[in-house]
Amino acid sequence: MDQQAVILAREELAIDPVDAAHRLLGCTVVSDTDDGPVAVRLVEVEAYRGADDPASHCYRGRTPRNAVMWGPAGYLYVYFVYGMHFCANVVCLTDGVAGAVLLRAGEVTSDLGLAHSRRPTAKRASELARGPARLASLLGLGREHNGADLTDPNSPVRLLAGPPLPPEQFRSGPRVGVAAAADIPWRFWVDGSPAVSQYRPGGLRHARSK
Repeated sequence: MDQQAVILAREELAIDPVDAAHRLLGCTVVSDTDDGPVAVRLVEVEAYRGADDPASHCYRGRTPRNAVMWGPAGYLYVYFVYGMHFCANVVCLTDGVAGAVLLRAGEVTSDLGLAHSRRPTAKRASELARGPARLASLLGLGREHNGADLTDPNSPVRLLAGPPLPPEQFRSGPRVGVAAAADIPWRFWVDGSPAVSQYRPGGLRHARSK
């Protein structure tokens, strides 16, 4: 893990989810788990808006469940899906306007031995955080992390800035596992990363709308 890395500023996330998704590629999420810190460099993300995005958890308005997604930017939105998995999102846009970016996949940059002990079924390092549920599981994220401030240096989950990637280094395509607005190309990934998840069309159990 790069000890010189700095926390990503909240202002860099208070932007449209598509732009925030671009910015998050190459950034690192660090989580202080019970057995030590785990760090994952983001290589795949997925953007969701609010009232104008039928695939968004906020499409039908504000609820206790999606309240964090309404801002301010820089907070973690964690939800439980299908009674099986947690998924994690970075809130963006301005306070009172819903928007978030789902964290879909990453490359482990911390101790691989610890990472494999947390994800013993992974056969290769590239599989440790491939997919949103695996990524959240590896980072030890659960319901108690919903609303964590990723821009606070004292937070148990932090978002470290990476150098912005030039457009030629990432690709885009349809979102995964959503029944509505599935063809919108708001899934973005780092070209050539082995940790990027396999694309499957919407409606499958392993993912869900934000």
